[in-house]
This record gives sequence, C-alpha cells and structure tokens, in this order.
Amino acid sequence: MHKNFKGIEKTVFGRGAFSQLGPIVEARRGENDHFMLFLVDHYFKGKDLEGRIPAQPEDIVEFIDVDPEEPTTKQVDAIRDSVMASAGVPSAVIGIGGGSIMDLAKALSLMFTNEGSSVQYQGLNLVKKPGVYHIGVPTISGTGAEVSMTAVLTGPEKKLGLKCEWTVFNQVVLDPELIASVPRDKWFYTGMDTYIHCIESRDGILNNAYSTAFGEQALTLCREIYLGDKAGQTPENDEKLMVASLMGGLSLTYSEVGIVHALSYGLSKILGTKHCYANCVAFQHLGDYYPDGVAEFNEMIRKHNITLPKNLSKDWSEETITAMAQVSIKLEHMWNHAIGTDWKSKVSLDTVKDLFRRL
Repeated sequence: MHKNFKGIEKTVFGRGAFSQLGPIVEARRGENDHFMLFLVDHYFKGKDLEGRIPAQPEDIVEFIDVDPEEPTTKQVDAIRDSVMASAGVPSAVIGIGGGSIMDLAKALSLMFTNEGSSVQYQGLNLVKKPGVYHIGVPTISGTGAEVSMTAVLTGPEKKLGLKCEWTVFNQVVLDPELIASVPRDKWFYTGMDTYIHCIESRDGILNNAYSTAFGEQALTLCREIYLGDKAGQTPENDEKLMVASLMGGLSLTYSEVGIVHALSYGLSKILGTKHCYANCVAFQHLGDYYPDGVAEFNEMIRKHNITLPKNLSKDWSEETITAMAQVSIKLEHMWNHAIGTDWKSKVSLDTVKDLFRRL
C-alpha cells in the first residue's frame, strides 16, 4: 500500500519570519473558545523571544522544561485537562521550541478533540477526530518534528508516537534567526538526527525515488554544514540546517527509520536519554549496518571535536539491557525497513541485547 500522507498546509521561511506569527495567529482567533495556547521552551523564559510572543491577555502561555524528560502521555493529559478546566478549547496550539515542544504541541492539538488519555492513541491511525489548528515554530533544527506526522510520547508501557494525518502541523514558521543561540553540542546532536534520518531512510527496503529526492538534498546540506569549507554555526548554515531538517523529515515520512532509532527508543524509554543524543550514541557502533554513514559521521565528530561516551553497557545490569531490547524489538516497522520482511528470522531479542552491549 502506497502512503497517502498529508503535508504541512502552509510554510513561511526566512530571517525575521517570526514577525509573521502574530497575523497568522489572529486569523484563527474566532475559532473554539477564542484563545491561544502557546507552548514555549523554558529556555526562552525571561529572554528576548518571550517579549515577542504575540499573546493577548486571554491567551495561555506555558513555558515547558524539556530537560531532562521528553514529552510524556501523562504530561499531555495534564496540560489538556488543566487548560480545558480553566478556559476551554483553544483556537490554536502554537509550539515554540525544539522537537519535544513540537511533539507536545501536535499531541495536545489532537487531545483537545479526542476523549480519554493520550495513551490509547499511541500508534498508527488510532486518533478518531482532527485536532485544533496547530502551528510549529522550531527554535532548534534537526528532528524533523516540524514536518513529521508523528508526535512521539513516552507512556507507561512504551515510547511511541501518535501518528496520523491530523498530527501534521497546519502551519510552520521557519525563522533561521531563532536557532542561532543553540548550544554547540545540541546543534551537533540535533543536526545528526537529520543526517541519521536520511541514512536510515536510504538504506532500507522502503526507500524510493520520492524519499531519495528529499534525503539526498538533506545529506548534501548536512555535508556542507558539518564538513564543508565553511562548516560550523554560521547564519548561512543555520538556514541550510533548517531546510535540511524539514527535507530529512519528509524523506523518512515516505520511507522509514531503522536500527538507530529502534535502539534510541530503548535508551530513551528505559534510561531517559534524550533522543538526538541517543541516536548519536547508538549510530557510532552500527558500522556493519550503515558503513558509509557511520564513516562519514565519524568524520563529522572529529571535525567538530565531539566526544561521545563508549563502554556504557559495562554499567548496565542484564535486567536493564533486556528492558531496552524489549522496547526496541517491538518497533517492528523499523526492523522491517532496515533488515527486510524476513527480519524476525534474523533478529531475536538476544540479537538486540548484543547491539546494546556494543554501546
């Protein structure tokens, strides 16, 4: 079955594009209970960007601390219940921040119109009704959350996204000026999330001309940003990374991710390791699966003097390794893409446990 996915309805890109958020928001104000819900990364509390948020007195502005915990079903349900009890259903949900804020905004949009806990919607096409209008404003680039049809949440039993065509943002505002202040280590890890998306998308059985077109261009941009003559955090590279992130997200949407993400989910669910960092920790050890990608990734690490930990598994109990492997092996769509339709005859729980022991 060919994918028939919904894309972003509207995109504005360019330096200073954030100034257009006000008019965009005002155009939606007549809907539902006539207020906006802004979800903003706590990093911007007290900073210049806080004063530029186009919020009116009736609007709700929630500053969300995404460190160390990524979005959870419990968090989504709690915010939804609190907002509905105090104000009702917002005209729009606006997420201003990185991938975690993007996923939180997408999930909340859906949960204002779908009853019960977000736990019951973790999976593919389980959501019953479209959400409220939602707008993504990334302030860090790499995860592809601004374009993907998945809102990844950690629940009591699994880390898995709310995934359907209604998850996709109605509007995104891509302003490269907003990612200029990203700390160097996060700039690297999130950028590598884009790079890994494209490698996994390319090196699997679901790859096709459509996903390749976006993936190859994103890889070209990543190479310019991280290996080129002008490599580093520059205004020009900020623009390139913002576009690469979006294209990498489109590539994986019409293909799939693979073993790196399967292991990353295990690390995040059991140990709480942040997603992009977990990808990097795992990817460095998977040269037998992604030889060209890992070799180039190691070049990028050397060029930017990034140090990733090794021998982590020596401090993990057998119980911990087993728990992570159980999370990872349940992500069947990732293993299918990476290994093939007969992956179950090649990959067992012990196989996955051995992969974690490499880390």
